[in-house]
Amino acid sequence: MGACLGVCSLLSCASCLCGSAPCLLCACCPSTRNSTISRLIFTFFLFLGTLVSIIMILPGVEEQLYKLPGFCEGGSSSVGIQGHVNCKFFLGHKSVYRMCFAMAAFFFLFALIMIYVRSSRDPRAAIQNGFWFFKFLILIGITVGAFYIPDGSFTSVWFYFGVVGSFLFILIQLILLIDLAHSWSQVWLRNASDGNAKGWYSALVIFTFIFYAGSIAAVVLLYIYYTKPDSCTVNKVLISLNLIFCIVASVVSILPKVQDAQPHSGLLQASIITLYTMFITWSSLANVPNRYCNPTLLVRNSTSSLAADGLVTQWWDAPSIVGLVIFLLCTLFISIRSSDHSQVNKMMLTEENPAMLSGGDPGSEDGVHRAYDNEQEGVTYNYTFFHICLFLASLYIMMTLTNWYRPDESFEKMTSPWTAVWVKISSSWAGLLLYLWTLVAPILLPDRDFR
Repeated sequence: MGACLGVCSLLSCASCLCGSAPCLLCACCPSTRNSTISRLIFTFFLFLGTLVSIIMILPGVEEQLYKLPGFCEGGSSSVGIQGHVNCKFFLGHKSVYRMCFAMAAFFFLFALIMIYVRSSRDPRAAIQNGFWFFKFLILIGITVGAFYIPDGSFTSVWFYFGVVGSFLFILIQLILLIDLAHSWSQVWLRNASDGNAKGWYSALVIFTFIFYAGSIAAVVLLYIYYTKPDSCTVNKVLISLNLIFCIVASVVSILPKVQDAQPHSGLLQASIITLYTMFITWSSLANVPNRYCNPTLLVRNSTSSLAADGLVTQWWDAPSIVGLVIFLLCTLFISIRSSDHSQVNKMMLTEENPAMLSGGDPGSEDGVHRAYDNEQEGVTYNYTFFHICLFLASLYIMMTLTNWYRPDESFEKMTSPWTAVWVKISSSWAGLLLYLWTLVAPILLPDRDFR
């Protein structure tokens, strides 16, 4: 009897995967907005693909991938790679590229399908908010097909797609970080004005000090590990430039005119941006293709998995792990939150419709859990833009998991190109310019509403 009830419960949950929105449930998920559940499930697909990519790039798993039929015949040859190359040492890189290609193709397909969807009355909205089992099958099908793409020029071409997509996703991360910093400061200053001002101001000072202390420590460590007294001029210039730019941004944030235009602006936001800029600088220097100036440079060739010092190399390094954590947080942020600032909502195309927000929860009136439709009058986020964000996130995670490395022309070793260095460092400059613009825009354009 218990087994029968369990089967019935599973079947009721399966209806959520195969049906269209809104999805009636017994206990599969709590009552919530349909738009939120849809974004979370698509994000789950992205995280699932990321987890699979991480597993495939682990040393033990990577060495077994060459057993896949046609993927690396005999562990010594592959389509597009000369027979003398031991391709199994590149299979982690190859697998991540194909897994992330499948995810990118999946989200790009839905971005095209969902163009100009205005409300849940559009038949395509049912595709966006339901039929999850079939979507999962589509993702699996694209993934299987991606693993049979011939090597040829695929890796080289897709590398540049990854570079451009990663640059754009880093900018999205910076926009979200700037918005988070402004919202954080605004909430704490509002709480200080409501009561216990001393405690809230003390908290602001403490966190600002922590972020700046972390930034200063990062600068010192970067100079110690990534520069030499007699060389490494490029590294010295990049560290010094970003340090100067961060000081300028911090000074501008507390100028009297900026404070008059934006009372909630201050050093807390500047300290967060400074710390993130130092992380991007660190990540950039970790890709400098010069072991003398970059002690963290990974070495990987086609004949041995040992580095010059005899240690087994791997794809992971500290900047990649930190970047992966930031990626996870930012992707969740995109999925579940709308900004407190209308300008950010317009930029990210996630502005909520007040009419929809004022409604109650129809799913809890009769005690039944359901994903209720809150988009009959208009969508709460741009479907196409959301999928484009996940498309860019797929490219970013591809580059992060492979450390932005690529095989050289002879497929004898993995190399870190200067392209990775300049893309990352230019994204940090673009982020600082964007933050400065948020500070001075209300002064330069006083007639516009920047709230």
